[in-house]
Amino acid sequence: MTGPWFIETLARNGDVLHRHRVDTLPIRIGRGYDNDYILDDAHAAARHARVDSDGNGGLVLRDLGTRNGMVHAGKRIKTLPLGGNTVVRLGHTTLRVRAADFPVPAELLDRTMHGWEGALPGLAGAFLIALVALFTMWLADTQPFRLFRYLQALAYGLGAGLVWAGLWALGNRLFGRHARLGRHLFIFGCGVAVLMAFRLASSALGYAYSIELFTRYGSHVAIALVAGMIYFHLTTVTPQPRRRFAISCAALAVLGSGLVLISNEQRNGRLADELYMSVLLPPDMRATPDATVDEFMDDVAGMKARLDRERADEEEPRAHAPAP
Repeated sequence: MTGPWFIETLARNGDVLHRHRVDTLPIRIGRGYDNDYILDDAHAAARHARVDSDGNGGLVLRDLGTRNGMVHAGKRIKTLPLGGNTVVRLGHTTLRVRAADFPVPAELLDRTMHGWEGALPGLAGAFLIALVALFTMWLADTQPFRLFRYLQALAYGLGAGLVWAGLWALGNRLFGRHARLGRHLFIFGCGVAVLMAFRLASSALGYAYSIELFTRYGSHVAIALVAGMIYFHLTTVTPQPRRRFAISCAALAVLGSGLVLISNEQRNGRLADELYMSVLLPPDMRATPDATVDEFMDDVAGMKARLDRERADEEEPRAHAPAP
């Protein structure tokens, strides 16, 4: 281990907050101005610690008899051999010492897609948000056309998109150095467009082929899509670690789906979002044949028999109960 040496002040998550070069040993560390590395920490002594050679090519950190001492791995110590990854706390300051020949890992593959930033993705995202807002208003509009209602829906949609993307851009600026508002707006626009496309496709397929699964459990697909949006936001803020982000978002989706199932069970006594498929579309879209009257009456008879059994089971304990 040869000099020069670099003393690095670390944040709680291990990121380097400050790096200072020292060319010779010993390295004096403390709050006083006569030190080689000055700690701006009221809990550090004027002369807190010193880095010396251990005589074998390594370094050792020694406490200089301070009140708060040195803490490593949760224990207060007097001396500590230093390697490049040894982290120690002096007062409220966490630091490590690395030599100039300390090996660094290879550079990460750049996945930030610098060519897809700025105004172009932002405009594309805003266009998708506006399209979804206007289309949703058109589907729900049952009154005579009024331009004000569509402009209001457009303003609400774009406002929600800007708030969502703005919060992610703020996080991007804090943790990734660049805001990338356009990219986050594009991710939100794609997300709401996919959500709308799924809603339309699931409703059409469910109605056409009598597949109630699409509407009864459609909320879980929506939760998965939102988790996917969050994943792409996170990887835009910081491209690594992608695997950890994917696992976290998958766990978030499973948790959200579980809460929806529990809520449905408590509210309706069933796991499904709906007690029956409530989607009504033009009859021409039906792809499966309608049930005959006889089939319908058979289903009603079977339902009546089941309800009669349930009612009898409920009344039997009452009949045997003692009179008050």
